[in-house]
Amino acid sequence: MTTADPKGAREHARAQAGTRVAAMPTLPATAEDVPEGARVVWEETLASGGYSAKRLSRGTRLRLIDLDADACVSMLAFNAEMPTERLNIADTLKVQWNAYIGEGKVLLSDLGRVMLSVMTDTAGTHDAFCGASNQASNARKYGQGFNHSPYPNARDRFMLGVAKFGLSRKDVHPCLNWFKGVKVEEDGATTPQIGPFTAGRQVILRAEMDLIVVFANTPHVLDPRDGYHVTPVRVTAWKGEITPEDDMIRTSTPEALRAFLNTEDYYAR
Repeated sequence: MTTADPKGAREHARAQAGTRVAAMPTLPATAEDVPEGARVVWEETLASGGYSAKRLSRGTRLRLIDLDADACVSMLAFNAEMPTERLNIADTLKVQWNAYIGEGKVLLSDLGRVMLSVMTDTAGTHDAFCGASNQASNARKYGQGFNHSPYPNARDRFMLGVAKFGLSRKDVHPCLNWFKGVKVEEDGATTPQIGPFTAGRQVILRAEMDLIVVFANTPHVLDPRDGYHVTPVRVTAWKGEITPEDDMIRTSTPEALRAFLNTEDYYAR
């Protein structure tokens, strides 16, 4: 079979039907390990150096699983209806009087609304300080760092993801890193928490707004190891109910309640 002419190229392309690799979206989205009766809307495995982006509706549950104990998933989040509103890491930490993100915490937008709630966290090592790697940082460490090199960086991966929604370089804001942590010591020094960890650690988030989420699975910018170490992460999302008024995360603190009220006021229209 030759691909030098249109007919040969068509036959070659159609012969790939049904081929699956480890890292790719499942279409239509299906998953067996979700709550009974749940409608799955996203099922994908992100490879080492991979990225993805998706629009999710309010109430959706979003699960990330560190399959082989060495993932580092950097995340951006935008209000899907008005992407100028986006995740604000500084306010997320400041408003909750806490430097670390984990179960029971919320992720806030730059307008004081809750965007996501952390429903489950079996990892406990996440980073809201260091941001994303870039081409220069990867080039210094690995010799190359551009998008189509063997060592892609998180920021350039983000730019591919946001472009799917008409956004650009200026929209790549400070990110949250899941599964690799940074501990702030008493003297102010930052100690990266890189592992080794246990395979299968997971985070389950609840979308409190209609969102665009963008992921890049690349090594943490403070990873002290010489090689480009990052392993696949599984992403699954399914439809869920909007947060009720008596939800434990919603009522956990005065600050969380205010953020939920701000979000609910936005949707009251």
